[in-house]
Amino acid sequence: MIDAEVQLRVRYAETDQMGVVYYGNYATYCEVGRVEVMRKTGTSYKALEEAGIMMPVIEYNVKYMKPALYDDHLTIRTIVKSMPRARITFDYEIYNENGDLLNEASTTLVFIKKETGKPCAAPDWFMDGLRP
Repeated sequence: MIDAEVQLRVRYAETDQMGVVYYGNYATYCEVGRVEVMRKTGTSYKALEEAGIMMPVIEYNVKYMKPALYDDHLTIRTIVKSMPRARITFDYEIYNENGDLLNEASTTLVFIKKETGKPCAAPDWFMDGLRP
């Protein structure tokens, strides 16, 4: 349906003593990719929050194939494969500059009305940005 790529360079603070990216940082890398997809749809977390909608992560799955290393130039590819209703799933692929697939992940987020704390449908204007 929609995908986006964003690049970043691994910072020293994201690595362990061996120069390998600490596994927990991949969740942050996924967020970077997710924000980029939202920009591509013409919206942002900020716009959703201003409309009274929150998007907490309810599921995170990850598979590590190879380590990312200090100073690697990474490409984060983020894909939304299906139209959301009250939930949206983002799939991620993270590559190094050699094109090696380092990591695959997915996150599922739910649209929540801030005032009630209850799930709601994705707003029409958000859905419009996902349509081809």
